[in-house]
Amino acid sequence: MPPIAPAAAPVMVVDHPLVQHKVTLVRSEDTTTDNFRRLVREIAQLLTYEATRDLAMETVAIKTPIAPMQSPMLSGKKLCLVSILRAGNGFLDGMLDLLPAARVGHIGLYRDPETLEPIEYYFKMPDDIQERLVIVVDPMLATGNSAIAALNRLKEAGVTALKYVCLIASRPGLRALQAAHPDVAIVTAAIDEQLNEHGYIVPGLGDAGDRLYGTR
Repeated sequence: MPPIAPAAAPVMVVDHPLVQHKVTLVRSEDTTTDNFRRLVREIAQLLTYEATRDLAMETVAIKTPIAPMQSPMLSGKKLCLVSILRAGNGFLDGMLDLLPAARVGHIGLYRDPETLEPIEYYFKMPDDIQERLVIVVDPMLATGNSAIAALNRLKEAGVTALKYVCLIASRPGLRALQAAHPDVAIVTAAIDEQLNEHGYIVPGLGDAGDRLYGTR
């Protein structure tokens, strides 16, 4: 009997009205660069709440101005946020607003325009990356190739606790990522069904990096 494939980790689509309202605004071609950047940062903050919902807690003794008490605080593995350059940095900023103590790693990947395969040009992580819960961030999960390459690289570096957070995911990209890394939970604000011949998500929002930084 062939081995049974492990069940894929869950995909969480954050359907909160505030998130969906802001996603509509970032999709619009009429949204200016400064507003696009601000909205991506705000959406990243909101998705961070869901991505960190299951963090371990412990109870500690503190004293308020009125009385002593037992109160919950975060415990367990420390966090590292890993940005897939360059668009990931626009998402990273919003997450760091809520997680200022998190360490930060960067993976530089560009997509070959002919094959759509990722090519790595940069990899910089904290020395203790294998001891941390790592959340990989990138606004767009299109073909899934860059996300798969990034997660492969992190696992090679010894990381065992991983999540992936994006703004918009394509259905084909989700399938590819879950097939390659069924142990990695995914958090997104929207799922679009199609990719075009250039590997862009349809309807998507265009090139997130160009829209974040005003380039073409």
